[in-house]
Amino acid sequence: MNIQDKLKSQINEALRALFLKADKVALEYPGELIHGDYSSNIALVLAKGLKKNPRELASQIVAEIQKNAIPEIAKVEVAGPGFINFYLSKQFFATMLAEINKEKKHYGWNQQFKGKKVLLEYTDPNPFKAFHIGHLMSNAIGESLSRLIEASGAEVKRANYQGDVGLHIAKAIYGIMLTKAEMPADENDNKAVVAFLGRAYALGSSLYDKDEENKAKIQAINKKVYARSDNEINELYDKGRRWSLEHFEELYKILGTHFDYYFFESQLANDAVKLVEENVEKGIFEKSDGAVVFHGENYGLHTRVFITKEGLPTYEAKELALNRKKFETVHPDFSIVITANEITEYFKVVMKAAEQIFPELAASTKHIGHGMLLLPTGKMSSRTGSVITGESLIMDTIGRVQEKMAETNEKREKGEHVVQEKTPQQVAVAAIKYSMLRQSPGKDIVYDMEKSLSLEGDSGPYLQYSTVRAKSVLEKAKSQNVKGAVTFLPSETAEIEKLLVRFPDIVERAAHEYSPSDIATYLITLASAFNSFYAKEQIAVDIPEAPYRIALTSAFVETMQNGLWLLGIETPESM
Repeated sequence: MNIQDKLKSQINEALRALFLKADKVALEYPGELIHGDYSSNIALVLAKGLKKNPRELASQIVAEIQKNAIPEIAKVEVAGPGFINFYLSKQFFATMLAEINKEKKHYGWNQQFKGKKVLLEYTDPNPFKAFHIGHLMSNAIGESLSRLIEASGAEVKRANYQGDVGLHIAKAIYGIMLTKAEMPADENDNKAVVAFLGRAYALGSSLYDKDEENKAKIQAINKKVYARSDNEINELYDKGRRWSLEHFEELYKILGTHFDYYFFESQLANDAVKLVEENVEKGIFEKSDGAVVFHGENYGLHTRVFITKEGLPTYEAKELALNRKKFETVHPDFSIVITANEITEYFKVVMKAAEQIFPELAASTKHIGHGMLLLPTGKMSSRTGSVITGESLIMDTIGRVQEKMAETNEKREKGEHVVQEKTPQQVAVAAIKYSMLRQSPGKDIVYDMEKSLSLEGDSGPYLQYSTVRAKSVLEKAKSQNVKGAVTFLPSETAEIEKLLVRFPDIVERAAHEYSPSDIATYLITLASAFNSFYAKEQIAVDIPEAPYRIALTSAFVETMQNGLWLLGIETPESM
């Protein structure tokens, strides 16, 4: 039984003694730590129905709790109009520190999704197009949610759905055909290959919009890509697709993510057409001017085309086939799709159509939309070629980290400090991911590189630095043979102790509400509390309090590393 369950049990016992009963007893954290560790409004909830003064009822409940107080409770008192505030004992916090240091990387995990298999689809870049900053958003959110759900007991599978057929492919191939002389001779020159594909796609897109002649040529290429009917186009397609996918894998490695399943539009095209046509006869879809549409307005949505006049499946049709394919292939209990808000309305139409065809699968699918990652210059477009790609954002941030670490690198050369070669990459990824995860997924975010790299406040590198600093304290203690222990209890409970025990509750809530921002906000508060503690207290010194403070520091490191892992952020060895 965890501490919340124990406190609720105490309240229920007190209510029974007063011949009262509550359908639900809720606990929350007081607004300020000085007001206790947990608070309940049970007296306020019951007083109205009983026609009693809530503060008087709260006093009666407190009196009953005090008669049978458990060791974990140091004090319980009435506050404000009738809140009941619980203060936990020093022995409880000491026990929790020992528990954290025992559980280590599993501290904070829970079992709310035990026995469930959950499939998450995210990132979804399109071959032949840039891995843009929106894909970074999807990747950061999807990876964090995957880890949160995994830490909540589920078997998690990660999927990546990539558009390797469609008009964008035809535009890119047309651009390649017109600029074959510029094709990189060295296929291993990743930078040159990616730049070439970007230029080709931008050229094809501009020509498609320029006149009907170019548009017709690109539409013809599109049909040949689907049919695999032209050897030259097949060769260019296969090469460009391979280049793109290899490039994406390099980025996934940098971002610390992997995928168990890869789904491609090319594999779903035939199934999509068949699925839609089968349901025309059932009245779910309707033929209109040679195309096949779904009348979304019948459900308060809008009409969308699922098969074009040319007989080709649209994104909507392929998305419908994908939904079925996921459940046939992976057999999840639940499927989550993370995409940009831009397609939220389109996705509603797809899922409404899915409800008519396979209602059980549709009911087990959830769409989570995220905002855009904006730069000071605004939103970028891969269509025009004026794009800051996800890769360039990462590399630019790594470069800025290296500049900031220049002084540290000089010290390293002198042997005064050792910074791992991968540290700039770890710090850059932390800066980017934290900027994306610090607020709810639905909001747009303006990425400010300098703020994101700050070591003094609300940033990923600040969290990393706080953790590395604490680890250095533990190394110092180890060198001085000072070991952590919770036998000598301090005279007062530190703020950081109160925050550490909240971590499992934060993780459980963040997973339940699909909200990585809860973890980000908590870690900033925790890091700030430790840094205040570090500034005021001696830790690795020969004093009676040292073992307890070392145990506290160790618990902080374990919790921070676990929280950073949930955000998809690595902890550097040094900074």
